[in-house]
Amino acid sequence: MDEGGSRIRRRVCVHKRNRPSLGIILAAPTAAELMPRDEEEEEEMVAGSPRRKTGGVQPVENNDSEEDMFGDYDSFAENSFLAQVDDLEQKYMQLPENRKHDTDFATENLCSESRQQKLSITTVGSFTELKTDEHTKNQSGHEDVSIERGADLLYEFPSSQVLYFENLQNSSNDFGDQSAKERDWNTSSPKMVNEELPHNSIEQFQQIDQASSQVRTSSDVNRRKSLKDHLKRTMTGNAKAQTPIFSRTKQLKETLLSEEINVAKETIESSSDDLGPFYSLPSKVRDLYVQFKGIEKLYEWQHTCLTLNSVQERKNLIYSLPTSGGKTLVAEILMLQELLCRHKDVLMILPYVAIVQEKISGLSSFGIELGFFVEEYAGSKGKFPPIKRREKKSLYIATIEKGHGLVNSLIETGRISSLGLVVVDELHMIGEGSRGAVLEMTLAKILYTSKTTQIIGMSATLNNVEDLQKFLHAEYYTNQFRPVELKEYLKINDAIYEVDSKAENGITFSRLLNYKYSDTLKKMDPDRLVALVTEVIPNYSCLVFCPTKKNCENVAEMICKFLSKEYLKHREKEKQELIKNLKNINSGNLCPILKRTIPLGIAYHHSGLTSDEKKLLEEAYSTGVLCLLTCTSTLAAGVNLPARRVILRAPYVAKEFLKRNQYKQMIGRAGRAGIDSTGESILILQEKDKQQVLELISRPLESCYSHLVQESSKGIQALFLSLIGLKIATNLGDIYHFMSGTFLGVQQKILLKEKSLQEITVESLRYLTEKGLLQKDTILTENGLIQKDVIYKSEEEFQYSFHITKLGKASFKGTIDLAYCDILYKDLKKGLEGLVLESLLHLIYLTTPYDMASQCDPDWMIYFRQFNQLSPAEQNAANLIGVSENYIGKKASGQAIKKKVDKDIINRLYLSFVLYTLLKETNIWSVSEKFNMPRGYIQNLLTAAATFSSCVLHFCEELEEFWVYKALLVELTKKLTYCVKAELIPLMEVTGVLEGRAKQLYNAGYKSLTHLANANPEVLIKTIDHLSRRQAKQIVSSAKMLLHEKADALQEEVEELLRLPSDFPGIVVSPMEKA
Repeated sequence: MDEGGSRIRRRVCVHKRNRPSLGIILAAPTAAELMPRDEEEEEEMVAGSPRRKTGGVQPVENNDSEEDMFGDYDSFAENSFLAQVDDLEQKYMQLPENRKHDTDFATENLCSESRQQKLSITTVGSFTELKTDEHTKNQSGHEDVSIERGADLLYEFPSSQVLYFENLQNSSNDFGDQSAKERDWNTSSPKMVNEELPHNSIEQFQQIDQASSQVRTSSDVNRRKSLKDHLKRTMTGNAKAQTPIFSRTKQLKETLLSEEINVAKETIESSSDDLGPFYSLPSKVRDLYVQFKGIEKLYEWQHTCLTLNSVQERKNLIYSLPTSGGKTLVAEILMLQELLCRHKDVLMILPYVAIVQEKISGLSSFGIELGFFVEEYAGSKGKFPPIKRREKKSLYIATIEKGHGLVNSLIETGRISSLGLVVVDELHMIGEGSRGAVLEMTLAKILYTSKTTQIIGMSATLNNVEDLQKFLHAEYYTNQFRPVELKEYLKINDAIYEVDSKAENGITFSRLLNYKYSDTLKKMDPDRLVALVTEVIPNYSCLVFCPTKKNCENVAEMICKFLSKEYLKHREKEKQELIKNLKNINSGNLCPILKRTIPLGIAYHHSGLTSDEKKLLEEAYSTGVLCLLTCTSTLAAGVNLPARRVILRAPYVAKEFLKRNQYKQMIGRAGRAGIDSTGESILILQEKDKQQVLELISRPLESCYSHLVQESSKGIQALFLSLIGLKIATNLGDIYHFMSGTFLGVQQKILLKEKSLQEITVESLRYLTEKGLLQKDTILTENGLIQKDVIYKSEEEFQYSFHITKLGKASFKGTIDLAYCDILYKDLKKGLEGLVLESLLHLIYLTTPYDMASQCDPDWMIYFRQFNQLSPAEQNAANLIGVSENYIGKKASGQAIKKKVDKDIINRLYLSFVLYTLLKETNIWSVSEKFNMPRGYIQNLLTAAATFSSCVLHFCEELEEFWVYKALLVELTKKLTYCVKAELIPLMEVTGVLEGRAKQLYNAGYKSLTHLANANPEVLIKTIDHLSRRQAKQIVSSAKMLLHEKADALQEEVEELLRLPSDFPGIVVSPMEKA
């Protein structure tokens, strides 16, 4: 309740209540009921009069007229509430016996009830609701007097009238002991009023008190008039009083939201068909979708999917629709149901860090408004196990790897049941390499350990759905809906064919390209790309997918050479501002290709760009400043950037022929909902590829297959290690039982031709034991205690147990690739012998990812130059690692080297030089020039190093001998994560704020998280260059969310410190409290 506001609040009735009519309540009493009473009884009857329900009443505008100032209360007009009081009093005054005695029977009942019902306030989320206690027997012993709930006397009265009745009862309850009553009023009522009402209301009620003392000396007629006068004066004073800050409109909305949440919760728990106002959610959620995303109405398929019986019964669900069909909205509504109605945590697994950050930004504003946390688990961010919250629930948005770590930590701490829902976007990725194996492990563990966690999977490209259904025990829903019609074309030479499944060979002739090409242009643009793009740009957007990164840059430059100068004028000012912002985020540097292409509205987009550069280019494209992007296939799987026309430069990704899934994802970007009426895709091909392309467009999507066996060190071996480490399954029988329920178990007949699943299980366990990650347990047989070194082919093997070693536990807790865990252990052990701490180089080497080192090809001259610039201490560190200056010098001069040296160590140290230079200079451009590497690659290296550093930290936490690394790696991980000056780190904690934006905010005076959380988005737009309103709101929402998370975590810590321990001696704890 807002400070200074009234502490008495009326309950807003949303649902219709049964109320007795005025005629019934005010009916003349029978002879048996005519006991001597005074006007307090009449007050009781007046209080029981019916009122209009207020749930649907519109907020009343300010009005100075007394006739209309009470909104939905009765007016003072004829036949009004007070007129009925007057008629009733006249009727009772005609009975002489009613004036002789004053038993205060009715008033006593009235006031005793009002005290019993005195403001039992509960909180639902952050909304307050008034509860009245059950009607009890009269305190005076009058058990024959009862009032129906619907006519509850003070149930819907304004606070001023409740206090007035109490005042009047206290002043007239006992004329024989007036001084005692005055003493009671002076000691109790004013204290209550002072505590519960604003100052102006206190003065009004003191005036009422004085007036009521005069009433006691008046005649019966005056006493009757005084009731009307007092009610009128009190209601008028109450209406004219200064309005509390907490407005009645806001109170109505919040109480309505509170009741809707309760209704939705009851609806879900009772499995009723009545879904409530917005798919079991408060109507406020619908309003927020209109406000934040402009979504006013759901598509028909979305409504159908949300109302499926399987969804209502909380069965696992897989649903598949074409790209841009609106799949994510369905998942979001289901997540909000879980968070708000069932009060369970939710995990959303997304494929890439950029998509995680985009989703965090989009949902943080919902979390702020609806009272739940949105937590990021990507890169090095994320706490294991997550903070346990008692009040608000959390939505964890994670990459595939971080989602796996989160599930492991919840299983380990026995909290997996707190996870009510897991949503997997791009479910088809379960069939893609090591990442697919990790996703499969995550889902298999959830299915095995929690029977209450629902799994929802979605994808645009699914084929063998039956296998996935069997694995996830899921229902399936599919629809071919697209908000914009998609037309597919093929271009062979100058002819364009439309893809038509009804045609004999799958295509029909559409048209010839009509564009005048000079001989020079024909040589420069043999595929007629200029002709295709100029049909749509600059008024519409276009994406050109290219096979390689270099091809993206070349195509962008080539198109620009043949565009007319008219293209320069299109949104010229905004394009100049974009160039200025690109320079600002890169310390004055700008890619020469972008410098030439952006003025014409064209840019390239691939992994060679930094995150800051990509973000600015994506924003410019989304707003129409840029009209064409030349890009690689990764854009199709990343952030959503639709276009009027999508052109595929060739049916290849790098040197591999295009897959059906990739093709569908790329062309799925064609057509922008709400902007375009149709979308077009054009695949350019040579005559030699025609047959393969015709097969491509007609064949079904590729099937998903388990990669647990193919990716053994990251797959099945890592799975067994974590199963035993988490004690999910510790003997061969349990492990085999678990494996039969995996995606691999479902597909074993297809995938396992040479060896059975049981044989692979036995072999993997033997490998882990030999590697020192698992240890065999001794078992008791009839012949005594035997150490089993061989797993026998008998029934005994299913009872044979394992336990995890310290190294094994460290490996699975740190999610270290098992191919490198023993190498990491040796490197850390060797580092203890002589860790050089005069610089960060030695420590950086220990956290440089092994897998990136194996792909590195050093430039030996640059290597030698950088080696010579090292300080003596740094050269000493290099020698301890095992790399000498002599070796690098010989490689640089091209001399033959007989001595055998570990190439991975050499490459890893080279990458350590790159990272070390970057941390010192914090400028990717200068480091890119020094090492002749793409700046995007350097940034990817930095992100991978930050993630691996976090993994090494968790690895060291499990091994006491590496205690010295713990504090060192915490700081190093933070440096690698942000790689900026220390003062910018608090701003970069906010999702979506990268280095360039952090510098802008810092220079504008926003120097902390608190500053951002309290910022006004409208002021930010004016202060920060090239910041849209949507981005400003997302930054402020994300900052608020982060601030709330930190505050809540501190509050939880305080409460935990002050709470009496459950194992405190002499304290008996009930099972409920333990839970």
